[in-house]
Amino acid sequence: MQSMTGYGSGQAALGEGQLVLDLRTVNHRFLDVRVRLPSRIQGRTPTVERVIRARLERGRVDVTARLEGQTLPQPTLDLERARAVYAELAALREELNPEEPVPLSLLSSVPDLFTVDRTIDEAALDRSLEQAAGAACDAVMAMRDKEGDALAAELRSRLSDLGAGVGALKIAVPEMLEARRTRLRDRLDALLAGVNGELEPSRLEQEIALLADRTDVAEELVRLDSHRDQMLELIENSGAPVGKSIDFLLQEMAREANTIGSKVQDATMTTHVIALKACIEQMREQAQNVL
Repeated sequence: MQSMTGYGSGQAALGEGQLVLDLRTVNHRFLDVRVRLPSRIQGRTPTVERVIRARLERGRVDVTARLEGQTLPQPTLDLERARAVYAELAALREELNPEEPVPLSLLSSVPDLFTVDRTIDEAALDRSLEQAAGAACDAVMAMRDKEGDALAAELRSRLSDLGAGVGALKIAVPEMLEARRTRLRDRLDALLAGVNGELEPSRLEQEIALLADRTDVAEELVRLDSHRDQMLELIENSGAPVGKSIDFLLQEMAREANTIGSKVQDATMTTHVIALKACIEQMREQAQNVL
């Protein structure tokens, strides 16, 4: 089992420096990749996306990159143009105000005075991006495995609590039915004593049978046990992503617990049902992070 939460960083040599790629992943219904690269290499975003989509499943993935050291050609000053511009400014100064100095800082506002070699080796850049993205994915998956182990342990514990709750209900249901049978018989006896009447035993048993049928939760308890076993099997033995399957099983468990709660109207039973619902809800919160 893997979590959808993770962080990883990957590096690769580029020029005389290095490219560093950081990945952060959180839970999401689908795979949502968002890449932010430095402006000078922004056009290589599809390269990074392709690597991540081939390696990761589900989750929102935020990718950021930074360039460290001398990775790409640096801007160079066009000396001839700078000298020509400065000479023109000096000449204008002599004509308008000979006493006014001409600061070199004026050159910084001149467009295209600095030039950048745009001939980037795109093949080398792609190789560095792929290497850094692959290393970052490896780190993310390692962290997802670790987080997944913790999630699996938590879910196992909750499933154990769920099994104990179902077991308690299986014991409590016959006791509840017997108590209701006794109360029903006592009430009917009291009513009939007041009117000097008599109720046929067969009629009483029919009423008790109807009461038992309306409060019978055996099927729901069997299904809860089945869903619990299926979920435990997914946690223990599945090598594929299981988050969606676990979420479906937990929805079914919640439905069974609600049905049980609507059928039984007994303080002891209600306490058990509330505990079941709380346990299922805790698992649903944890399952949101399961890949």
